[in-house]
Amino acid sequence: MPSSALGAVRLADWGVIRAQGEEAAKFLHTQLTQDLALQTGAQARLAGFCSAKGRLLATMLAVKPDDQSVLLALPAEVLPATVKRLSMFVLRAKCKLSDDSAAWAVWGLSGAQARDWLADVGAGAVPGDVWSVGRLALPDGREALATRLPDDGLTPRFLLLQPADAPAPALPVIDPEEWQGLDVTAGLAWIRQGTVEQFVPQMLNLELLGGVNFQKGCYPGQEIVARSQYRGTIKRRTHLFALDGSDADATPGQEIFHSADPEQPAGMVAGFGRQEGRPLLLAEVKLAALESGTLHLGSATGAVLTPRPLPYVIGEPE
Repeated sequence: MPSSALGAVRLADWGVIRAQGEEAAKFLHTQLTQDLALQTGAQARLAGFCSAKGRLLATMLAVKPDDQSVLLALPAEVLPATVKRLSMFVLRAKCKLSDDSAAWAVWGLSGAQARDWLADVGAGAVPGDVWSVGRLALPDGREALATRLPDDGLTPRFLLLQPADAPAPALPVIDPEEWQGLDVTAGLAWIRQGTVEQFVPQMLNLELLGGVNFQKGCYPGQEIVARSQYRGTIKRRTHLFALDGSDADATPGQEIFHSADPEQPAGMVAGFGRQEGRPLLLAEVKLAALESGTLHLGSATGAVLTPRPLPYVIGEPE
């Protein structure tokens, strides 16, 4: 793991939605791709919020600080629309949704030193398995929540939710693009403004990361998501690529083109970051476009995308 990606970074472009009330988890269970009804405080849930057409409006991390509330951490650029749309479905449920971003600081932590810091601060409460949660007792008596995130198979990383005025983790500072590079090498793409309603969950490999529960009941778009899974109609997937040119940048939602078909987009950027300054991206592409030729960013003559292996296997739906 590059040394520039070891430490901590405050994710200033992230926010937090609070669902409060005795039916908070029950309500979210009916709206998201994940099972929140059986979620415990020791578990986080990667989840998607879909349109009626099964297209992702947002992806988020759900944690339960107590029995009466659920916190949803997600990119801030899609938070207002997500709160507004979720609120449309609350109706008589005993649940209140609010933007709680001002109360929380969202941190990304990476590396053995970060794991040791969590152990020191949390009296050994370091989450071991992916999507497990460690509850950290802060010196002033308040609590922070650390979730183990997927990684590249080499270095542990965590998402830390702590009170906004709590001291910053005593760790080296990570550049935000290097942190995003860790998401990319983990094969984890978050919905951003440019990718709203562009993908069904499987196009982002969400089910391969544990973000879809196919055994639970209905939620918006559930029929389409299930049909894609069980009828084998997934013709597009997210893959990891290195981007030619050290100064190259990419934006989620930017189109990808194939050398053999310069007029029609073959895919879309789903996530972008850097590893030791080198640009990497996750791109959702037609599976057929990977069989021959080359993929390019922005146009058929744009920067070349070179495939790199993901830390998980993309196979046929069961």
